Amino acid sequence: MRELRLERTGKRRRAAQTERNPLREGLRLERVPDPHVVVLFGATGDLSHRKVFPALAQLWRTNLLPQDWMLVAVGRRPYTDETFRVEIGRSLAEFNRVPLDREIERQFLDRIVYHRGDFADDGAYDRLAERLDGMDREHGTTGNRLFYLATQSSAFPLIVGQLGRTGLDHEVHGGGWRRIVIEKPFGRDLDSARRLNREVGKVFRESQVYRIDHYLGKETVRNLMVFRFGNGIFEPLWNRRYVDHVQITMAESIGVEERGSFYEETGATRDVVQNHLLQLLTLVAMEPPATFEADALRDEKVKVLRAIPEPTRADAARNVVRGQYGPGWVAAQQVRGYREEPEVDPISETESFVAARFQIDDWRWSGVPFYLRAGKRLPKRATEIAIQFKDVPHRLFRDAAVDPEPNVLAIRIQPDEGILLRFGSKVPGLGLDIRTVTMDFTYGSAFSVDSPDAYETLLLDAMLGDASLFTREDEVEAAWAIATPIVDSWLDGPAPEFPNYAAGTWGPEAAETLIERDGRRWRRI
Repeated sequence: MRELRLERTGKRRRAAQTERNPLREGLRLERVPDPHVVVLFGATGDLSHRKVFPALAQLWRTNLLPQDWMLVAVGRRPYTDETFRVEIGRSLAEFNRVPLDREIERQFLDRIVYHRGDFADDGAYDRLAERLDGMDREHGTTGNRLFYLATQSSAFPLIVGQLGRTGLDHEVHGGGWRRIVIEKPFGRDLDSARRLNREVGKVFRESQVYRIDHYLGKETVRNLMVFRFGNGIFEPLWNRRYVDHVQITMAESIGVEERGSFYEETGATRDVVQNHLLQLLTLVAMEPPATFEADALRDEKVKVLRAIPEPTRADAARNVVRGQYGPGWVAAQQVRGYREEPEVDPISETESFVAARFQIDDWRWSGVPFYLRAGKRLPKRATEIAIQFKDVPHRLFRDAAVDPEPNVLAIRIQPDEGILLRFGSKVPGLGLDIRTVTMDFTYGSAFSVDSPDAYETLLLDAMLGDASLFTREDEVEAAWAIATPIVDSWLDGPAPEFPNYAAGTWGPEAAETLIERDGRRWRRI
């Protein structure tokens, strides 16, 4: 009876699909994974409710999940299947990118079951193994399983070890695939990242491991590779002969919100620089891969990270600036300082802002500085990559009222996803008046569609076995080899004079000095 009901609901689901937008035709290849079970550890946590469940619901809404699909939510709270589905329904109502039709939502929730158990309890995993085998027989999921670790990083080795003990990692010929998705932070320094890689490697092969960085799933980040390698007019200029410098900015107007204790253990360097910003840097600086396959792409990204000299104590003091916000005003609202946030030490030395200058010692980028900055409680929310080209070799129009500024190519990652090109143009009229103008492309107006959430993209890729947008073992360690010496230099140095910038400003004055020392300035976003 259940199989008949699932078949009928599947037919109703397809019938209820909204009319296709003709502007979308050809824009996306709709790939549907094999039947499988998602096992979500940490299913009662904030990340799962805000991101994972809404992303899966959108994949279900758009017919990108197979009919033979199930989800096992693993947590320690005393839920039943029905009470947990009610909780997920509330989360979907609050966080869904596109509201679900009631019937579609019911079908999605029907495929979620709750499995109660402590992460350290052997019996919980033994029962889980039996339950998954039963699902294969009842729902036709054919032994394919995707394990998702949306837990605190301290639980990663424990869960991985238990999956190995029960044999849930084994891929037997004809018995289905097994993959594991691991959330960040993947370690808190180079040594811990190496230890975690060893622990994961004892159970899973590297080809089974998907280390997720949600920034790599953003539509504009993915388009960066197409923009560079799919157009003949930009790549010839993408080098030290024509590029003056590169700026990568990740600005947040919010504070730490309810994540004070988490942020106290991480700070902006571990939370943003080691992963998000260095990942964006690699995509800007990488060489064209031989093929558009996962390992070919990741090989080139690792080369970039290894070409960045490991910072010494003197390098960190000269080329890295840290900051912490004090009280101020954001969006006409008065806000408290970092040290006044809940669960934050009143004399905390944790940085909420980082600005850094890096060099890439290779043939393409030698001598071109890369400036990275990230911070909380800045004036606005924006993430952008700005490629500033060199000035013209001869200032032919220096007698004009306004000398044209150097060309800039800005790739906006959020919130207004798009690409902007700045160049000089003559103002219509009898004189020779030159102004800077822009050509501006935005995804929303060009394609008339909403971009999928990053988690939708990454979850679907993991289900399909496409690791292109996930970080590899050596890539994680290469990034930590850059970030760890910076953090260590602060631990051994004098106490910082925090707070050193007011909320609602663009960071400490030292960040301005960092770039002005080279005769440049931060781009106004």
